[in-house]
Amino acid sequence: MSTEAHAPPGLLRDRSGNQRVTNIELFFDLVYVFAITQLSSYLLGAATFGGAARTAILLAMVWLAWMYTTWVTNWLDPERMAVRSLLVLLMLVSLAMSAALPRAYSDWGIWVGGAYALMQIGRTIFMVVALPAGSLRDNFQRILVWCAVSGALAVAGGLAGGHARELLWLLAVLVDVLGGLVGFAAPGLGRSRTADWTIEGSHIAERCQAFILIALGESIVIIGATLTKESHATAIAIAAFIVAFAGSVALWWLYFDRSADASTEVVRSSSDPGRLGRSAYHMIHPVMVAGIIVAAAGDQQMLDHPSSTAHGPDAWLILGGPALFVAGHAAFKYVMWRTIPWTRLAGAAVLALLALLAPVIPEIALAACAVVVVAAVAATDRRPHPGAQAATPSALAEPVT
Repeated sequence: MSTEAHAPPGLLRDRSGNQRVTNIELFFDLVYVFAITQLSSYLLGAATFGGAARTAILLAMVWLAWMYTTWVTNWLDPERMAVRSLLVLLMLVSLAMSAALPRAYSDWGIWVGGAYALMQIGRTIFMVVALPAGSLRDNFQRILVWCAVSGALAVAGGLAGGHARELLWLLAVLVDVLGGLVGFAAPGLGRSRTADWTIEGSHIAERCQAFILIALGESIVIIGATLTKESHATAIAIAAFIVAFAGSVALWWLYFDRSADASTEVVRSSSDPGRLGRSAYHMIHPVMVAGIIVAAAGDQQMLDHPSSTAHGPDAWLILGGPALFVAGHAAFKYVMWRTIPWTRLAGAAVLALLALLAPVIPEIALAACAVVVVAAVAATDRRPHPGAQAATPSALAEPVT
């Protein structure tokens, strides 16, 4: 590991102990509470396969803008004035991007594409200037090449119309994702190794856990806000409120009851935390965030029409959100502990099969069935089984990456 990981020259964090999440980082996250709300609202207004695909592209752009910033604050000290100023500026641009999300595919596309490009390129230029000579600075020089390409595609998408915008933004996202997978290989600059990324693994884990909470918070807001719109609390409305709340609790329990703390210990003790940060957190966590957003939209539909039969879009929102979250968590557990999470795979399969009941039962009943499935999967973590020791902090396995 390079000396950059230990000495704090310039703006680098002091690596002598565990790196805590600072108040300015939490303040920065507030913008993304708004972004998740905007994405959920957009999905509700476009609950089709095409709308889901467009929402997924926007979520990927939001996630990458946030996650790239999280990598930066893992290396730089947010308490330094220059870094704090950077975060405030990124927060401002993120807020503008979030405000434009509902009209991203109409007249405000340039706001989204331009904001994305400005954050990806500007943040990376800051790192190239701020970092001392060494492998970490070389890494960001390579990242700058890739971000210049993705930024150009994002701006071009904002200026284009129709399906060309969707395609260009998808390409921008793929460039930024692919860059990390190939070590940001660039002509004349070589490629990076994850071992050179010298991250504080527990900081990355805690930051991504915070984003899961941000997304779950959106679900809670939807549940509470929908209840307040009721002119009078009927029995069915109260039952729907309880079912929706139980669904959010079940998702929280599945992620935070055992695996969140245990995974923090795994990444902290890993011989290559950069590789694990890329695979388990950077790549897999947005799948779970997507599941929460879809589930929140499903809660909204169920709360509005609890006694109606779940047809088409409503059914895939109600079942698809939990299924996506469970599948994402299965991938997370596999990467972290090298064990096939059969209970989660079975849970995702059962949620898919529940779609057969959608045409014949009310939405509230379908949502209740989904809650039972997720709760049952979470409950299996409390049952002793042959692989249980692999998921506890006392018996950490070197993760699959």
